[in-house]
Amino acid sequence: MMKPVIVMTQTSKVQSNLVNIIHKPLIQIQELSFNEHLLNHDYDWLIFSSKNAVKYFYEYLKSVKVKKVAVIGEKTAQYCEDLNINVDFMPSDFSQEGFLKEFNSMNQRILLPSSQLARPKLAHQLNINNVVIKIDLYKPIPHHQNINEVKQLVKNNELDAITFSSSSAVRYYFENGDTPEFHHYYAIGKQTATVLKNYNQNVQVADSQTSESIIAKILESRENNEI
Repeated sequence: MMKPVIVMTQTSKVQSNLVNIIHKPLIQIQELSFNEHLLNHDYDWLIFSSKNAVKYFYEYLKSVKVKKVAVIGEKTAQYCEDLNINVDFMPSDFSQEGFLKEFNSMNQRILLPSSQLARPKLAHQLNINNVVIKIDLYKPIPHHQNINEVKQLVKNNELDAITFSSSSAVRYYFENGDTPEFHHYYAIGKQTATVLKNYNQNVQVADSQTSESIIAKILESRENNEI
């Protein structure tokens, strides 16, 4: 049996011997300027909600005093480890909801560098019992060439599955030009799946918020002759 051919649309590359991966990020990152005086304060926690947050904040780490670092997700934790950033907390559920459920903090000063378009729930909920300083580090913009190339692959019947790991990627895909009919979308995260459903698409959701889990879900579909 031939390996499934899948498009993975996240910015970070994924490797697997179980499927044939075509890496087509649908998002480009545009760095933003921010008030660097915010780095002059002492913080109890620095929270990274994505690898991109770590990547684009790394140059500022030496300029800010933080006691502890928290992350959402294994990949983000691993990226921190690769950069010798000690991680003090990571939830078992790699979502904003999972983080809020397990992260018990009161009267803490929290620094949250993230995407300008990040879901506001994390910052809003933490701010109820803490002081949260959110920095808009970057914003996603559509990668038009890759979006068009993925749609052409669909038209040519060359794909078995398309995966999404962010709501922004979903919106950019469906709102930039005509979208050919396709029925095998897979999502990392319930929020991403919800956005796909808002575009009247059927979607399979990975059991956990990792690339390995979404590949396992695609292979499960192949075994069930669904793709």
